[in-house]
Amino acid sequence: MDSSKYCPGYYPAPGFHNKWVTKTQIEKPPIWCSVDMRDGNQSLVIPMSLEEKLEYYKVLLQVGFKEIEVGFPAASETEYEFLRTLIDNNMIPNDVTVQVLTQCREHIIRKTFDACKGAPSAIIHFYNSVSVAQREQVFRKSKEEIKQIAIDGAKLVKKLAAEYEGNFRFEYSPESFTGTEPEYALEVCNAVLDILEPSKDNNVIINLPVTVEMSLPHVYASQVEYMHENLKYREHVTISLHPHNDRGTGVADTELALLAGADRVEGTLFGNGERTGNVDIITLAMNMYSHGVNPGLDFSDMPALVEKYEKCTRMHVYERAPYAGSLVFAAFSGSHQDAIAKGLKYREENELHQWNVPYIPIDPHDINRTYDADVIRVNSQSGKGGIGYLLEQSYGYFLPKAMREHLSYLCKNISDHEHRELKVAEVFDIFKNHYFIRSDGITATDMHFFRKGNRVETEIVFVHNGIETKIAASGNGSLDAVSNALKAFTGKEYLLEKYSEHSMQGQGSGSVAAAYIGIKSESGEMSWGAGTDTDIIHASVNALLSAFNNMK
Repeated sequence: MDSSKYCPGYYPAPGFHNKWVTKTQIEKPPIWCSVDMRDGNQSLVIPMSLEEKLEYYKVLLQVGFKEIEVGFPAASETEYEFLRTLIDNNMIPNDVTVQVLTQCREHIIRKTFDACKGAPSAIIHFYNSVSVAQREQVFRKSKEEIKQIAIDGAKLVKKLAAEYEGNFRFEYSPESFTGTEPEYALEVCNAVLDILEPSKDNNVIINLPVTVEMSLPHVYASQVEYMHENLKYREHVTISLHPHNDRGTGVADTELALLAGADRVEGTLFGNGERTGNVDIITLAMNMYSHGVNPGLDFSDMPALVEKYEKCTRMHVYERAPYAGSLVFAAFSGSHQDAIAKGLKYREENELHQWNVPYIPIDPHDINRTYDADVIRVNSQSGKGGIGYLLEQSYGYFLPKAMREHLSYLCKNISDHEHRELKVAEVFDIFKNHYFIRSDGITATDMHFFRKGNRVETEIVFVHNGIETKIAASGNGSLDAVSNALKAFTGKEYLLEKYSEHSMQGQGSGSVAAAYIGIKSESGEMSWGAGTDTDIIHASVNALLSAFNNMK
């Protein structure tokens, strides 16, 4: 690898343009424009069919996009037919504007207007490349010649807009803006604006594309601020961003450029696009949402959106993709799980509205994700806090701390040996199979209790290996009496160290009680058992017998 062949290929803005540095928050959402149907579609291995594009278009409308770039109608028959289908079948809502892309070439511009004829609202997005590399290597033209291409394109779109049926706006992109001298990009854009004559009733979009990401994000922000401060007709000009993600900082580019004065963002869902992709609008919008700013887009059912995207594009949403990936809320680490479980419990106990749960930046419920399936995940790294939380939330069992720890080791050992994650139902099965009374151990079929003074006497029938044995014993309570009877029956000693109980469901006599017992053997080892019953005494006896059966 020879890094000497590379040098910074970008052109910083002249002077100091860093007012954006003092801003700490994007206070309102930009105008969003989806380019999934064009930039996203053209980057697919198999571009979407007409039917798939129609299905995906409906998804974009449901999300709430009011501006959608639907294609490059002069580029292919499918693109042309798709736009005509939308117009001829009245599929463009009154508050939605479709956008089409065209090069600054006369026959392409004319075919584009043919495709847009009768559109209720359309943006004609025309462009030509102005970068140093494109001027020198591709077009081999001077700055004046390149600028003239943009001027001629502006004149033609303005002329045709007056001739064709439809409601048209204009957008101009100096393609490869980041590889262009900012002073020259400004000169070209202002020349185009002089032709289009922006006004209160004729808002024009100047789009500043990061066609290829070349610089650190703050450099792009300064370039945008320079344009923001020096464009003509600024009051009637919308500055738009179109970042790609070649350096992996497309989101940062966009956020800083919005602070620098931009008004609009073109991007795609999940960042689909050429090379490393376009900027991901989902990440941008959800970042704003996480700061208390309503982005104006609806991502309240992220799993359904992922499913539809993968179906139509044949692409896969990366498991760690921000907000949308299947693992982005997942906590496998025991310490993380414990903190999350405690944070969620604290939030519930204090009836908090403000979200501030450790390790989880937004409430997964907001985007139709769940705590049990998406947040607390169980593998060999998991701990007692998370596993205990899963049993609480999914099944209503509140295990004592030491018992949760014991269960966590059982689960981790299975996950470690089988090299896989355990589902919530599997954790519950491990819990039931290990801590509930088993038919191959000692069980009880009948028990009676009598109080005599401060003591409780019991007659209980134990069953072991199919043989029933009635034992009488006494204790300072019902459970102590059964424990003494069990010791007499088996001849084994132990200490009843831990006991807890709670109601699982319902109120009054019909509710189910859960009991948990920990006993310590003569060798000092703890064993645990659990039991449930509508009668708390029976639940406690079952927990004791299960703990005893687990004692070694």
